[in-house]
Amino acid sequence: MNLFFFFFFFSLLFSSFFNLSVARGGSPSSINASGVVNGSFAVSGRHLFADMKVSLAEQLQLKRLEELAKDYMSNSDLENALMSLNSRCSGISRVYSIGKSVHGVPLWVMEISDKPGKEEAEPAFKYIGNVHGDEPVGRELLILLANWLCDNYMKDPLATLIVDNVHLHILPSMNPDGFSLRRRGNANNIDLNRDFPDQFFHMNDDPGAHQPETKAIMHWLEEIRFTASASLHGGALVANYPWDGTENKKKYYYGCPDDETFKYMASIYSRSHHNMSLSEEFPGGITNGAYWYPIYGGMQDWNYLHAGCFELTLEISDDKWPNASELPTLFEYNKMSMLNLVASLVKTGIHGRIFSSDEGKPLPASIAIKGLNSTIHARETLADYHRLLVPGGKYEVIATMPGYKSRSTSIMLGEEAMTVDFVMDPVITPINSFLQRGWSCSLPGPHLEVFFILVLVLVSVFLCFLLKRRVVLNYPKQRQTKRSVLGV
Repeated sequence: MNLFFFFFFFSLLFSSFFNLSVARGGSPSSINASGVVNGSFAVSGRHLFADMKVSLAEQLQLKRLEELAKDYMSNSDLENALMSLNSRCSGISRVYSIGKSVHGVPLWVMEISDKPGKEEAEPAFKYIGNVHGDEPVGRELLILLANWLCDNYMKDPLATLIVDNVHLHILPSMNPDGFSLRRRGNANNIDLNRDFPDQFFHMNDDPGAHQPETKAIMHWLEEIRFTASASLHGGALVANYPWDGTENKKKYYYGCPDDETFKYMASIYSRSHHNMSLSEEFPGGITNGAYWYPIYGGMQDWNYLHAGCFELTLEISDDKWPNASELPTLFEYNKMSMLNLVASLVKTGIHGRIFSSDEGKPLPASIAIKGLNSTIHARETLADYHRLLVPGGKYEVIATMPGYKSRSTSIMLGEEAMTVDFVMDPVITPINSFLQRGWSCSLPGPHLEVFFILVLVLVSVFLCFLLKRRVVLNYPKQRQTKRSVLGV
Protein backbone atom coordinates (compact mmCIF):
# COMPACT_ATOMS: atom_id res chain seq x y z
CA MET A 1 0.00 0.00 0.00
CA ASN A 2 2.80 2.42 0.85
CA LEU A 3 4.41 1.66 -2.49
CA PHE A 4 1.13 2.42 -4.24
CA PHE A 5 0.81 5.81 -2.55
CA PHE A 6 4.43 6.57 -3.40
CA PHE A 7 3.84 5.98 -7.10
CA PHE A 8 0.53 7.82 -6.94
CA PHE A 9 2.17 10.87 -5.36
CA PHE A 10 5.05 10.71 -7.81
CA SER A 11 2.68 10.53 -10.78
CA LEU A 12 0.77 13.56 -9.57
CA LEU A 13 4.01 15.46 -9.18
CA PHE A 14 5.11 14.50 -12.66
CA SER A 15 1.66 15.29 -14.04
CA SER A 16 1.79 18.76 -12.53
CA PHE A 17 5.18 19.36 -14.05
CA PHE A 18 3.99 18.04 -17.40
CA ASN A 19 0.98 20.32 -17.52
CA LEU A 20 2.87 23.39 -16.47
CA SER A 21 5.56 22.96 -19.10
CA VAL A 22 4.88 25.67 -21.60
CA ALA A 23 3.41 25.06 -25.02
CA ARG A 24 6.13 26.81 -26.98
CA GLY A 25 8.95 24.64 -25.58
CA GLY A 26 10.31 23.03 -22.40
CA SER A 27 9.69 24.33 -18.93
CA PRO A 28 11.20 27.84 -18.66
CA SER A 29 12.24 27.20 -15.08
CA SER A 30 14.70 24.59 -16.32
CA ILE A 31 16.31 26.91 -18.86
CA ASN A 32 19.18 29.19 -17.95
CA ALA A 33 19.94 32.58 -19.49
CA SER A 34 21.47 30.93 -22.54
CA GLY A 35 18.48 28.67 -23.06
CA VAL A 36 20.52 25.59 -22.14
CA VAL A 37 19.11 22.59 -20.35
CA ASN A 38 21.66 20.09 -19.04
CA GLY A 39 24.23 21.26 -21.57
CA SER A 40 22.04 21.16 -24.66
CA PHE A 41 19.74 23.69 -26.23
CA ALA A 42 16.48 21.86 -25.65
CA VAL A 43 13.88 24.32 -26.89
CA SER A 44 15.22 24.33 -30.43
CA GLY A 45 14.96 20.54 -30.80
CA ARG A 46 12.45 18.96 -33.19
CA HIS A 47 12.63 15.41 -31.77
CA LEU A 48 10.95 14.86 -28.43
CA PHE A 49 12.24 12.20 -26.04
CA ALA A 50 13.14 10.06 -29.04
CA ASP A 51 15.57 7.81 -27.18
CA MET A 52 13.96 7.81 -23.73
CA LYS A 53 12.18 4.81 -22.34
CA VAL A 54 8.64 5.34 -21.09
CA SER A 55 8.77 5.61 -17.33
CA LEU A 56 6.09 4.49 -14.91
CA ALA A 57 5.13 8.12 -14.30
CA GLU A 58 4.71 8.66 -18.04
CA GLN A 59 2.57 5.55 -18.26
CA LEU A 60 0.35 6.88 -15.50
CA GLN A 61 0.20 10.27 -17.22
CA LEU A 62 -0.79 8.63 -20.50
CA LYS A 63 -3.49 6.67 -18.71
CA ARG A 64 -4.77 9.89 -17.16
CA LEU A 65 -4.90 11.57 -20.58
CA GLU A 66 -6.74 8.59 -22.04
CA GLU A 67 -9.41 9.01 -19.39
CA LEU A 68 -9.66 12.77 -20.02
CA ALA A 69 -9.74 12.32 -23.80
CA LYS A 70 -12.89 10.22 -23.63
CA ASP A 71 -14.95 13.39 -23.26
CA TYR A 72 -13.06 15.26 -26.01
CA MET A 73 -13.85 14.94 -29.70
CA SER A 74 -11.88 12.25 -31.50
CA ASN A 75 -10.50 13.05 -34.94
CA SER A 76 -13.52 11.43 -36.57
CA ASP A 77 -15.83 13.33 -34.20
CA LEU A 78 -14.08 16.55 -35.19
CA GLU A 79 -14.51 15.81 -38.89
CA ASN A 80 -18.20 15.01 -38.40
CA ALA A 81 -18.71 18.19 -36.40
CA LEU A 82 -17.20 20.27 -39.21
CA MET A 83 -19.26 18.58 -41.90
CA SER A 84 -22.45 18.92 -39.88
CA LEU A 85 -21.78 22.58 -39.20
CA ASN A 86 -21.03 23.17 -42.86
CA SER A 87 -24.35 21.62 -43.85
CA ARG A 88 -26.19 23.72 -41.30
CA CYS A 89 -24.50 26.98 -42.36
CA SER A 90 -23.71 26.32 -46.00
CA GLY A 91 -24.51 29.90 -46.95
CA ILE A 92 -21.58 31.29 -44.96
CA SER A 93 -19.17 28.36 -44.79
CA ARG A 94 -17.17 25.82 -46.71
CA VAL A 95 -14.89 22.98 -45.63
CA TYR A 96 -11.67 22.09 -47.42
CA SER A 97 -8.45 20.21 -46.65
CA ILE A 98 -4.96 21.71 -46.84
CA GLY A 99 -3.22 18.31 -46.71
CA LYS A 100 -2.83 15.23 -44.57
CA SER A 101 -0.97 14.23 -41.44
CA VAL A 102 1.72 11.55 -41.32
CA HIS A 103 -0.98 8.94 -40.72
CA GLY A 104 -3.15 10.32 -43.51
CA VAL A 105 -5.70 12.24 -41.44
CA PRO A 106 -7.06 15.20 -43.46
CA LEU A 107 -6.21 18.64 -42.10
CA TRP A 108 -9.69 20.11 -42.37
CA VAL A 109 -10.28 23.85 -42.54
CA MET A 110 -13.57 25.69 -42.27
CA GLU A 111 -13.85 29.05 -44.00
CA ILE A 112 -16.52 31.41 -42.66
CA SER A 113 -17.53 34.37 -44.81
CA ASP A 114 -20.59 35.78 -46.54
CA LYS A 115 -18.94 34.63 -49.78
CA PRO A 116 -16.88 31.56 -48.85
CA GLY A 117 -14.47 30.38 -51.50
CA LYS A 118 -14.71 33.60 -53.50
CA GLU A 119 -11.91 36.13 -53.79
CA GLU A 120 -12.84 39.53 -52.39
CA ALA A 121 -10.95 42.70 -51.47
CA GLU A 122 -11.19 41.74 -47.79
CA PRO A 123 -8.63 40.66 -45.19
CA ALA A 124 -8.21 37.00 -44.31
CA PHE A 125 -7.56 35.65 -40.81
CA LYS A 126 -6.72 32.11 -39.69
CA TYR A 127 -6.97 30.31 -36.37
CA ILE A 128 -4.94 27.14 -35.84
CA GLY A 129 -5.51 24.78 -32.93
CA ASN A 130 -3.85 21.63 -31.60
CA VAL A 131 -0.35 22.41 -32.93
CA HIS A 132 0.83 20.22 -30.10
CA GLY A 133 -1.04 16.96 -29.74
CA ASP A 134 -1.28 17.19 -25.96
CA GLU A 135 -2.92 20.64 -26.06
CA PRO A 136 -6.46 19.91 -27.26
CA VAL A 137 -8.35 22.86 -25.76
CA GLY A 138 -7.84 24.93 -28.91
CA ARG A 139 -9.48 22.41 -31.23
CA GLU A 140 -12.56 22.27 -29.02
CA LEU A 141 -12.84 26.05 -28.65
CA LEU A 142 -12.49 26.64 -32.38
CA ILE A 143 -15.42 24.34 -33.12
CA LEU A 144 -17.44 26.24 -30.53
CA LEU A 145 -16.38 29.53 -32.15
CA ALA A 146 -17.50 28.37 -35.59
CA ASN A 147 -20.85 27.27 -34.19
CA TRP A 148 -21.32 30.59 -32.41
CA LEU A 149 -20.67 32.56 -35.60
CA CYS A 150 -23.08 30.33 -37.51
CA ASP A 151 -25.79 30.74 -34.89
CA ASN A 152 -25.38 34.49 -34.47
CA TYR A 153 -24.83 35.75 -38.01
CA MET A 154 -27.36 38.50 -38.78
CA LYS A 155 -28.33 38.49 -35.09
CA ASP A 156 -25.22 39.70 -33.29
CA PRO A 157 -23.45 42.85 -34.66
CA LEU A 158 -19.95 41.49 -34.05
CA ALA A 159 -20.69 38.15 -35.70
CA THR A 160 -22.23 39.94 -38.67
CA LEU A 161 -19.28 42.33 -38.96
CA ILE A 162 -16.81 39.44 -39.10
CA VAL A 163 -18.77 37.29 -41.55
CA ASP A 164 -19.49 40.19 -43.91
CA ASN A 165 -16.02 41.74 -43.92
CA VAL A 166 -13.45 39.02 -43.16
CA HIS A 167 -12.60 35.63 -44.60
CA LEU A 168 -12.04 33.60 -41.43
CA HIS A 169 -10.27 30.25 -41.85
CA ILE A 170 -10.32 27.80 -38.93
CA LEU A 171 -7.98 24.78 -38.73
CA PRO A 172 -9.07 23.08 -35.49
CA SER A 173 -6.27 20.49 -35.48
CA MET A 174 -2.87 20.85 -37.11
CA ASN A 175 -1.64 17.73 -35.32
CA PRO A 176 -4.39 15.08 -35.30
CA ASP A 177 -1.85 12.25 -34.99
CA GLY A 178 -0.29 13.77 -31.90
CA PHE A 179 -3.75 14.13 -30.39
CA SER A 180 -4.50 10.43 -30.99
CA LEU A 181 -1.13 9.48 -29.49
CA ARG A 182 -1.68 11.87 -26.54
CA ARG A 183 1.70 13.46 -27.05
CA ARG A 184 3.20 16.79 -28.02
CA GLY A 185 4.86 15.82 -31.32
CA ASN A 186 3.34 14.37 -34.45
CA ALA A 187 3.45 10.71 -35.50
CA ASN A 188 7.18 11.07 -36.20
CA ASN A 189 7.64 12.57 -32.74
CA ILE A 190 8.53 15.97 -34.22
CA ASP A 191 7.53 19.18 -32.49
CA LEU A 192 5.71 20.98 -35.30
CA ASN A 193 6.37 24.35 -33.66
CA ARG A 194 10.12 23.79 -34.21
CA ASP A 195 9.84 22.54 -37.78
CA PHE A 196 9.68 25.81 -39.74
CA PRO A 197 12.63 27.62 -41.37
CA ASP A 198 14.34 29.93 -38.88
CA GLN A 199 15.80 33.38 -39.47
CA PHE A 200 18.77 32.91 -37.14
CA PHE A 201 19.81 29.28 -37.54
CA HIS A 202 19.77 27.04 -40.63
CA MET A 203 18.13 24.17 -38.82
CA ASN A 204 15.12 23.59 -41.10
CA ASP A 205 16.31 24.83 -44.48
CA ASP A 206 15.79 21.56 -46.35
CA PRO A 207 12.24 21.72 -47.79
CA GLY A 208 12.11 17.96 -48.15
CA ALA A 209 12.79 17.41 -44.46
CA HIS A 210 9.72 19.24 -43.20
CA GLN A 211 6.84 17.25 -41.77
CA PRO A 212 3.67 16.82 -43.88
CA GLU A 213 1.73 19.06 -41.48
CA THR A 214 4.37 21.79 -41.75
CA LYS A 215 4.42 21.56 -45.53
CA ALA A 216 0.65 21.87 -45.58
CA ILE A 217 0.79 25.12 -43.61
CA MET A 218 3.52 26.54 -45.82
CA HIS A 219 1.64 25.69 -49.00
CA TRP A 220 -1.56 27.11 -47.50
CA LEU A 221 0.09 30.50 -47.10
CA GLU A 222 1.24 30.39 -50.70
CA GLU A 223 -2.37 29.97 -51.79
CA ILE A 224 -4.04 32.53 -49.49
CA ARG A 225 -2.77 35.97 -48.46
CA PHE A 226 -3.52 36.07 -44.73
CA THR A 227 -3.38 39.43 -43.00
CA ALA A 228 -3.11 37.99 -39.49
CA SER A 229 -3.50 34.76 -37.56
CA ALA A 230 -3.16 33.08 -34.19
CA SER A 231 -2.38 29.59 -32.94
CA LEU A 232 -3.99 28.28 -29.75
CA HIS A 233 -1.85 26.51 -27.14
CA GLY A 234 -2.09 25.40 -23.52
CA GLY A 235 0.15 25.42 -20.49
CA ALA A 236 0.03 29.13 -19.65
CA LEU A 237 -2.25 32.16 -19.91
CA VAL A 238 -0.65 34.84 -22.08
CA ALA A 239 -0.61 36.35 -25.59
CA ASN A 240 2.85 35.85 -27.09
CA TYR A 241 4.26 37.92 -29.99
CA PRO A 242 7.50 38.02 -32.12
CA TRP A 243 10.32 37.61 -32.09
CA ASP A 244 10.40 34.16 -30.54
CA GLY A 245 14.18 33.85 -30.71
CA THR A 246 17.40 35.85 -30.50
CA GLU A 247 20.59 35.81 -32.54
CA ASN A 248 22.69 34.40 -29.69
CA LYS A 249 20.08 32.13 -28.05
CA LYS A 250 20.04 34.28 -24.93
CA LYS A 251 16.87 35.32 -23.19
CA TYR A 252 16.01 39.01 -23.57
CA TYR A 253 13.40 41.25 -25.19
CA TYR A 254 13.87 41.13 -28.95
CA GLY A 255 11.16 42.96 -30.83
CA CYS A 256 10.44 42.72 -34.55
CA PRO A 257 9.98 45.80 -36.81
CA ASP A 258 6.24 45.82 -36.06
CA ASP A 259 6.72 45.42 -32.32
CA GLU A 260 4.23 48.14 -31.40
CA THR A 261 1.57 46.69 -33.67
CA PHE A 262 2.08 43.20 -32.25
CA LYS A 263 1.81 44.51 -28.70
CA TYR A 264 -1.42 46.23 -29.69
CA MET A 265 -2.81 42.99 -31.17
CA ALA A 266 -1.77 40.93 -28.15
CA SER A 267 -3.39 43.50 -25.86
CA ILE A 268 -6.66 43.24 -27.78
CA TYR A 269 -6.78 39.56 -26.95
CA SER A 270 -5.58 39.93 -23.38
CA ARG A 271 -7.90 42.80 -22.42
CA SER A 272 -10.91 41.04 -23.94
CA HIS A 273 -10.18 37.88 -21.95
CA HIS A 274 -11.80 37.04 -18.64
CA ASN A 275 -8.58 37.35 -16.64
CA MET A 276 -5.52 37.14 -18.92
CA SER A 277 -4.67 40.83 -18.52
CA LEU A 278 -4.62 40.40 -14.73
CA SER A 279 -1.60 38.11 -14.89
CA GLU A 280 1.07 38.67 -12.24
CA GLU A 281 3.69 36.79 -14.26
CA PHE A 282 3.09 38.65 -17.55
CA PRO A 283 2.32 42.40 -17.27
CA GLY A 284 -0.89 43.08 -19.13
CA GLY A 285 -1.14 39.41 -20.05
CA ILE A 286 1.23 39.73 -23.03
CA THR A 287 4.86 38.83 -23.63
CA ASN A 288 7.62 39.00 -26.20
CA GLY A 289 8.54 35.41 -27.02
CA ALA A 290 12.30 35.84 -26.74
CA TYR A 291 11.90 37.61 -23.41
CA TRP A 292 9.83 34.71 -22.07
CA TYR A 293 12.27 32.12 -23.39
CA PRO A 294 13.71 31.79 -26.91
CA ILE A 295 12.66 29.07 -29.35
CA TYR A 296 13.68 28.43 -32.94
CA GLY A 297 11.88 27.01 -35.96
CA GLY A 298 8.55 28.35 -34.71
CA MET A 299 5.48 28.94 -36.86
CA GLN A 300 4.80 32.44 -35.51
CA ASP A 301 8.01 34.10 -36.73
CA TRP A 302 7.92 32.22 -40.03
CA ASN A 303 4.44 33.59 -40.77
CA TYR A 304 5.60 37.15 -40.28
CA LEU A 305 8.90 36.81 -42.15
CA HIS A 306 7.89 34.74 -45.14
CA ALA A 307 4.21 35.53 -45.63
CA GLY A 308 3.73 39.00 -44.12
CA CYS A 309 1.13 37.45 -41.80
CA PHE A 310 0.96 38.95 -38.31
CA GLU A 311 0.66 35.88 -36.08
CA LEU A 312 0.26 35.57 -32.33
CA THR A 313 0.83 32.50 -30.16
CA LEU A 314 -2.02 32.36 -27.66
CA GLU A 315 -1.69 30.38 -24.45
CA ILE A 316 -5.34 30.00 -23.47
CA SER A 317 -5.32 27.57 -20.53
CA ASP A 318 -2.94 26.96 -17.65
CA ASP A 319 -3.89 23.30 -17.76
CA LYS A 320 -2.96 21.70 -21.06
CA TRP A 321 -5.61 19.00 -20.84
CA PRO A 322 -8.36 20.10 -18.43
CA ASN A 323 -11.47 18.12 -17.72
CA ALA A 324 -13.90 18.42 -20.63
CA SER A 325 -16.51 19.85 -18.28
CA GLU A 326 -14.40 23.01 -18.15
CA LEU A 327 -14.48 23.60 -21.91
CA PRO A 328 -17.71 25.69 -21.97
CA THR A 329 -16.24 27.99 -19.32
CA LEU A 330 -12.94 28.26 -21.17
CA PHE A 331 -14.86 29.17 -24.31
CA GLU A 332 -16.71 31.94 -22.52
CA TYR A 333 -13.41 33.23 -21.12
CA ASN A 334 -11.86 33.34 -24.63
CA LYS A 335 -14.86 34.05 -26.87
CA MET A 336 -14.68 37.86 -26.92
CA SER A 337 -10.91 37.73 -27.27
CA MET A 338 -11.13 35.53 -30.36
CA LEU A 339 -13.89 37.65 -31.88
CA ASN A 340 -12.28 41.01 -31.17
CA LEU A 341 -8.93 39.91 -32.55
CA VAL A 342 -10.53 38.93 -35.87
CA ALA A 343 -12.69 42.06 -35.94
CA SER A 344 -9.62 44.26 -35.42
CA LEU A 345 -8.66 43.53 -39.02
CA VAL A 346 -11.50 45.72 -40.26
CA LYS A 347 -11.90 48.04 -37.28
CA THR A 348 -8.33 49.36 -37.40
CA GLY A 349 -5.36 49.73 -39.73
CA ILE A 350 -5.20 50.93 -43.32
CA HIS A 351 -6.80 49.20 -46.28
CA GLY A 352 -6.83 49.94 -49.97
CA ARG A 353 -6.27 48.95 -53.56
CA ILE A 354 -3.59 49.92 -56.07
CA PHE A 355 -4.17 50.66 -59.76
CA SER A 356 -2.21 51.76 -62.83
CA SER A 357 -2.99 55.25 -64.10
CA ASP A 358 -2.67 54.37 -67.79
CA GLU A 359 -4.92 51.34 -68.07
CA GLY A 360 -6.55 51.17 -64.64
CA LYS A 361 -5.35 47.61 -64.11
CA PRO A 362 -4.77 46.35 -60.55
CA LEU A 363 -1.14 46.30 -59.43
CA PRO A 364 0.33 43.84 -56.89
CA ALA A 365 2.50 46.59 -55.44
CA SER A 366 4.41 46.62 -52.16
CA ILE A 367 3.27 48.72 -49.21
CA ALA A 368 5.79 50.03 -46.68
CA ILE A 369 5.60 52.40 -43.74
CA LYS A 370 8.43 54.89 -43.46
CA GLY A 371 10.62 54.06 -40.49
CA LEU A 372 9.50 50.41 -40.32
CA ASN A 373 11.62 47.72 -41.93
CA SER A 374 8.58 45.71 -42.90
CA THR A 375 6.79 45.33 -46.23
CA ILE A 376 3.52 43.72 -47.23
CA HIS A 377 2.24 43.04 -50.73
CA ALA A 378 -1.07 43.64 -52.43
CA ARG A 379 -2.69 40.57 -53.94
CA GLU A 380 -2.06 39.69 -57.58
CA THR A 381 -5.65 39.68 -58.80
CA LEU A 382 -7.52 42.35 -56.86
CA ALA A 383 -4.47 44.37 -55.74
CA ASP A 384 -5.97 44.88 -52.30
CA TYR A 385 -3.83 45.27 -49.20
CA HIS A 386 -4.56 45.33 -45.48
CA ARG A 387 -1.93 46.80 -43.16
CA LEU A 388 -2.28 46.53 -39.38
CA LEU A 389 -1.04 49.59 -37.47
CA VAL A 390 -1.44 51.04 -34.00
CA PRO A 391 -4.26 53.63 -33.93
CA GLY A 392 -3.51 57.24 -33.02
CA GLY A 393 -0.26 57.59 -34.95
CA LYS A 394 1.02 59.53 -37.94
CA TYR A 395 2.34 57.37 -40.76
CA GLU A 396 3.85 57.83 -44.20
CA VAL A 397 2.56 55.08 -46.47
CA ILE A 398 4.70 54.22 -49.51
CA ALA A 399 3.62 52.15 -52.52
CA THR A 400 6.28 50.75 -54.86
CA MET A 401 6.11 48.60 -57.99
CA PRO A 402 8.77 47.80 -60.63
CA GLY A 403 8.11 49.82 -63.76
CA TYR A 404 6.06 52.43 -61.90
CA LYS A 405 6.84 55.62 -60.04
CA SER A 406 6.57 55.18 -56.29
CA ARG A 407 3.77 57.00 -54.50
CA SER A 408 3.51 58.06 -50.88
CA THR A 409 1.05 59.81 -48.63
CA SER A 410 1.03 60.89 -45.00
CA ILE A 411 -1.93 59.93 -42.85
CA MET A 412 -3.11 60.42 -39.30
CA LEU A 413 -4.65 57.12 -38.27
CA GLY A 414 -7.47 57.48 -35.79
CA GLU A 415 -9.26 54.81 -33.81
CA GLU A 416 -11.09 53.55 -36.88
CA ALA A 417 -9.80 51.93 -40.06
CA MET A 418 -8.75 54.15 -42.95
CA THR A 419 -8.92 53.56 -46.71
CA VAL A 420 -5.76 54.54 -48.60
CA ASP A 421 -5.86 53.78 -52.33
CA PHE A 422 -3.02 54.42 -54.77
CA VAL A 423 -2.94 55.20 -58.49
CA MET A 424 0.56 54.68 -59.85
CA ASP A 425 2.09 56.17 -62.99
CA PRO A 426 4.24 53.97 -65.23
CA VAL A 427 7.85 54.98 -65.80
CA ILE A 428 7.99 56.49 -69.31
CA THR A 429 11.10 55.70 -71.41
CA PRO A 430 11.91 57.73 -74.59
CA ILE A 431 10.74 54.89 -76.85
CA ASN A 432 7.53 54.40 -74.92
CA SER A 433 6.92 58.12 -74.96
CA PHE A 434 7.38 58.28 -78.77
CA LEU A 435 5.13 55.33 -79.33
CA GLN A 436 2.44 56.68 -77.05
CA ARG A 437 2.47 60.06 -78.82
CA GLY A 438 2.57 58.63 -82.33
CA TRP A 439 0.45 55.54 -82.20
CA SER A 440 -1.74 55.54 -79.14
CA CYS A 441 -4.81 56.59 -81.12
CA SER A 442 -4.80 53.66 -83.51
CA LEU A 443 -2.90 51.04 -81.53
CA PRO A 444 -3.63 51.34 -77.84
CA GLY A 445 -2.41 49.12 -75.02
CA PRO A 446 -0.44 45.94 -75.65
CA HIS A 447 -0.94 46.16 -79.45
CA LEU A 448 1.63 48.96 -79.38
CA GLU A 449 4.40 46.61 -78.33
CA VAL A 450 3.41 44.01 -80.92
CA PHE A 451 3.43 46.64 -83.64
CA PHE A 452 6.83 47.94 -82.56
CA ILE A 453 8.34 44.44 -82.68
CA LEU A 454 6.77 43.85 -86.10
CA VAL A 455 8.30 47.08 -87.42
CA LEU A 456 11.72 46.05 -86.16
CA VAL A 457 11.43 42.66 -87.85
CA LEU A 458 10.35 44.23 -91.16
CA VAL A 459 13.19 46.77 -91.04
CA SER A 460 15.71 43.98 -90.33
CA VAL A 461 14.42 41.92 -93.26
CA PHE A 462 14.55 44.95 -95.56
CA LEU A 463 18.14 45.76 -94.57
CA CYS A 464 19.21 42.17 -95.20
CA PHE A 465 17.55 42.31 -98.62
CA LEU A 466 19.37 45.52 -99.54
CA LEU A 467 22.71 44.12 -98.38
CA LYS A 468 22.23 40.95 -100.43
CA ARG A 469 21.16 42.94 -103.50
CA ARG A 470 24.24 45.14 -103.20
CA VAL A 471 26.52 42.08 -103.17
CA VAL A 472 24.80 40.64 -106.25
CA LEU A 473 25.06 43.93 -108.20
CA ASN A 474 28.76 44.31 -107.42
CA TYR A 475 29.70 40.75 -108.41
CA PRO A 476 29.85 41.35 -112.31
CA LYS A 477 32.03 44.43 -111.80
CA GLN A 478 34.46 42.42 -109.71
CA ARG A 479 34.74 39.73 -112.44
CA GLN A 480 35.31 42.33 -115.14
CA THR A 481 38.07 44.03 -113.15
CA LYS A 482 39.80 40.71 -112.55
CA ARG A 483 39.77 39.82 -116.26
CA SER A 484 41.27 43.20 -117.29
CA VAL A 485 44.07 42.77 -114.82
CA LEU A 486 44.95 39.35 -116.25
CA GLY A 487 44.79 40.73 -119.77
CA VAL A 488 42.22 38.23 -120.91
